[in-house]
Amino acid sequence: MKNNLNNFKISFPLGLTTYLIGGAVLLLGLTIFKPFTIINAGDRGVVMRFGKVQDNVLDEGIHPIIPIVNTVEHLTVRVQKSDIIAQASSKDLQDVKTDVTINWHIDPAQVNRIYQRIGDEEEILNGIVSPAVNEVVKAATAKKTAEEIITKRTELKQEIDLQLQERLKDYDIDIDDVSLVNVSFSPEFAKAIEAKQIAEQQAKQADFEALKAEKEATAAVNRAKGQAEAQRLQRLTLTPELLQQQAIDKWDGKFPTVMGGETLPLINLSPEQLAN
Repeated sequence: MKNNLNNFKISFPLGLTTYLIGGAVLLLGLTIFKPFTIINAGDRGVVMRFGKVQDNVLDEGIHPIIPIVNTVEHLTVRVQKSDIIAQASSKDLQDVKTDVTINWHIDPAQVNRIYQRIGDEEEILNGIVSPAVNEVVKAATAKKTAEEIITKRTELKQEIDLQLQERLKDYDIDIDDVSLVNVSFSPEFAKAIEAKQIAEQQAKQADFEALKAEKEATAAVNRAKGQAEAQRLQRLTLTPELLQQQAIDKWDGKFPTVMGGETLPLINLSPEQLAN
């Protein structure tokens, strides 16, 4: 039984064996040399022939290439987000640290030119974008005092945005947006700003209290003047007959008594007595 198994062999026709070997060699060659390249979504392909950048740019999809002769470098054309810290000085020589976030992308039609001049995304960021952001922020910050940097932050952001767009367009790099995430000063200056704000609030409170006291004094004077005027007009309108009638109206029908128990006759009261 064992001998029968050892003598059993699978044999293929000569032609089929040749096809199988050829297919395996072809598959191995396709795997090693890759006569095609796939450009993913959001990427572009830079074609190089023996290391020399060619004029054509490969779009998304599958593209045939000549193995060994041609190589393809992939670059993204999607919007990139980069966080950069810029150190600068204000017009009044205060140290300013600005956390800048920029959104940018490279021109899809100029990918080959960008790669030839600058390199890949990391080289673009470190060699072009970051130095440009630092220089533009320094120039824009130096035009404003520390107080203006705080109060005119939107204006500063717009200036940085425009300057960056102008500076980077020569490198075929487009700026989509610039955000000044945080602007900070030295601890000493921050304390000075806080003290100034406290002093301003206290001054405003003192002004408010002084104005309130002035208005209250004016109101008291006006009330006193009104009372005096009312008394003056009252004295002008009082006549002997009117005073006599007021005395009668106020009399309760009882005569005043004296120590002896005798009543006093009704007498005329003076205007001053009636007024009191």
